Amino acid sequence: MQTSFSELTDSQWQFIDNIINDQRKRKHSLRTIINAIFSLNNGGVQWRHLDSKYPPWQTVFYYFTQFKHRGIWENILDVVVVNERKRQGKEESPSLLAIDSQSVKKMQFIKEETGIDGGKNVNGRKRTILVDSLGLPWAIKVTAANISDNQAGILAVNLLASKVPRLEKITADMGYKMTFKEHIESNRIES
Repeated sequence: MQTSFSELTDSQWQFIDNIINDQRKRKHSLRTIINAIFSLNNGGVQWRHLDSKYPPWQTVFYYFTQFKHRGIWENILDVVVVNERKRQGKEESPSLLAIDSQSVKKMQFIKEETGIDGGKNVNGRKRTILVDSLGLPWAIKVTAANISDNQAGILAVNLLASKVPRLEKITADMGYKMTFKEHIESNRIES
């Protein structure tokens, strides 16, 4: 188990650089920005407590939100998942996915998308994840905890558009009722 943060290796950076680099000149390198974001994520600290060896937290936060809005994080995850499936000798796209959700308590300073999951008595957020048979994530959706599994599942499944051309089946527990099933059947996920 790794307890301290280590910055991206050259090969890891090259992989990410191929996805995000738009060849613009910048005051701070994208590699430094990504390392700062990963450092924050690893340490679980607040933006304002970013290590001083990195650019100002406002700059790092700006890039983080820009990457989020442009779908860069999702794109990186998609490429990593496909590469890992190929490395494991599997097809690029799965034919089977499993969906489930988990409600987690909100942390200090979290104000967006929170609510109380009455069934689990948790005040916080719900993360809904679709994974393949290797446990690799294909869609991740975070909502308020008071959103039903059905609604959160529909939002997560909608993120799969054109990602899984071989998909034949999604397995789910009993928390995903008829409305979820009807949504899946009426909106076939197409490549």
